[in-house]
Amino acid sequence: MNGARIFLGVSGGIAAYKAAALTSTLVQRGAVVDVVMTAEAERFITPLTFSSLTARPVYGSLWDAPERIPHIRLIREAQVALVAPATANLIAKLAAGIADDLLTTALLAARIPCILAAAMNDAMYADPVTQSNIEALRTRGYEFVDPERGFLAERERGVGRLAAEERLVEALERALARKQRWRGKRVAITGGPTREPFDPVRFLSNASTGATAIALAAEAARRGAAVSLLLGPTLLEAPAGVDVVRVTTAQQLYDAALSHAAGADVIIATAAVADWRPAHVSASKLHKTGEGIDVQLAPNPDVLAALGERKGSSFLVGFAAETDDHEVRAREKLRRKHLDAIAVNDVRNERGFGTGENSLVLLWGDDGRRELGTARKDELAARLLDAIEELTACS
Repeated sequence: MNGARIFLGVSGGIAAYKAAALTSTLVQRGAVVDVVMTAEAERFITPLTFSSLTARPVYGSLWDAPERIPHIRLIREAQVALVAPATANLIAKLAAGIADDLLTTALLAARIPCILAAAMNDAMYADPVTQSNIEALRTRGYEFVDPERGFLAERERGVGRLAAEERLVEALERALARKQRWRGKRVAITGGPTREPFDPVRFLSNASTGATAIALAAEAARRGAAVSLLLGPTLLEAPAGVDVVRVTTAQQLYDAALSHAAGADVIIATAAVADWRPAHVSASKLHKTGEGIDVQLAPNPDVLAALGERKGSSFLVGFAAETDDHEVRAREKLRRKHLDAIAVNDVRNERGFGTGENSLVLLWGDDGRRELGTARKDELAARLLDAIEELTACS
């Protein structure tokens, strides 16, 4: 950690006093720590404590040295950001995109790994709104160090106690190490559904949300890669620090993929591309007549096959969403489309779609196989990139 630049945010919970001991540990390990406090945090512990420990100014307002634009400068100079404690209020503001103080403004401008160490009353932590906010931030690339069970300020016991210092230091060390692993690499990722219109208001599509691609893009960016995310229609937000190319139809994705994936070190094709499109598109809305309608379908370009034909030295990973004979069909796709590896999952009853958990198996070569298990999509993204690292190191 010697020489590492760390942005440490302290928000207004009773656990704010523990951030002082953490700061001392980080400084002793050679880190350069810039501390940003909320006004509420200053009610629990003074800025003087942190400035004494870091031998650096402590910031609490957007108007501290405004000529230097502190919310941008501080977050740009840092390699990793940690908020400890992260209160329910801070988490809610970040999830909603509210930037009403220096800390939230800086975090929303971050292009570096951001770790939130949640700490609050156990009822607040368990509240569905808080959990929904945490899930939304995970989807956008934030990492969380979950709170521990223990004695809380309200003389209660439950899950809400700030994680132990060792866990916070480990999270920082992992983030710092991970950010170096893909530095200098280019990664192209396709994700989400495509939409194939047959009139101005109706289209053929599928249940994909792009959550897997977004999680992979966030994880690759955290590892230091330059990431292009080619994303179909979705309500989910793309992660910060990623070049996002929006597409709608399979043809648009085909064109974007051949352009943006050219020369990439790693290409990961998770997009759920429509195999067919209406052969004829009505220029005006079709109205009900009480009778059926015939829609003739034409084949769409095969994005993955085209990438396989042109991949060059790129390591190309495809996805196979199957309802039966999962691995047999995936291995056939692996060979036919000239892939280096393929991740397969079971999508019966729309399993695997959305922002929840998924299950993946990675296949490569004639008999290479690794169970990536069942987990949140951000965790599966990390496991998949770990596997790609190993496979590319051996190739």
